[in-house]
Amino acid sequence: MTFTLDQAAIDRLLDIARIAGDATMEIYRTDFEIYSKNDESPVTEADGKAEAIITPILKEIAPDLPIVAEEAFSAGHIPNVEGTAFWLVDPVDGTKQFIKKQDEFTVNIALIDEDRRPIFGVVHAPALDRMFWGSLEHGAFVREADGSVKKLSVRPAPQAGITAVVSRSHKTPEVDEYLKDFTVAHEVSAGSSIKFCQVAEGVADLYPRFGPTMEWDTAAGHAVVLGAGGTVKTPEGEDFRYAKDGFKNGFFIAKGQD
Repeated sequence: MTFTLDQAAIDRLLDIARIAGDATMEIYRTDFEIYSKNDESPVTEADGKAEAIITPILKEIAPDLPIVAEEAFSAGHIPNVEGTAFWLVDPVDGTKQFIKKQDEFTVNIALIDEDRRPIFGVVHAPALDRMFWGSLEHGAFVREADGSVKKLSVRPAPQAGITAVVSRSHKTPEVDEYLKDFTVAHEVSAGSSIKFCQVAEGVADLYPRFGPTMEWDTAAGHAVVLGAGGTVKTPEGEDFRYAKDGFKNGFFIAKGQD
């Protein structure tokens, strides 16, 4: 099924990301409990609370589109997305940052088209009070804490050396090996899908990921990078696609301009 977002739907998605983010902040400010899912990954009340806010609105916006949301998926609710557009939702991306009271966690909502490409994504960082969104059709934007909105664009790689952003919690030796082929002036560690947004806003040039991720971790940030003029490719140089087996990602490289 083909589905196109109009501006009213985009505005509603931005609003629901903010509302879900506000709900996570209510818990973030408390001494919340930490639980373990079946895969031993940590989870808090914030994940379920934010997802319960987002999912009904997505059903209102597009009643016929499947929703792949992290917590529902973990509970065994795995929809068939073959041949259709669908939503990917990560209600709290960067749970480790959330638990450590580091402010980089995000709310991620993405729309994937029937060709398995991310055509829209919103990444809201509630503790930082910054919201990013983007699509190939409309471009990419950030709304700052003061309400100002700025259009985003990736930057040309600096001749003096690039800035590489790497995972704060999941950096692997393969990343170090990959970066040997570049003149790296700065290496920055960050959590969650904020890393994609740093490439999109031109404060970083490269985000290589050679470790396991799930599709809801990456799709929204991927859309923001594409909207800002960047790319997200496999290490072999192919476009990074979605609706893979088990919604598990392979390795990828998000990049600004060469």
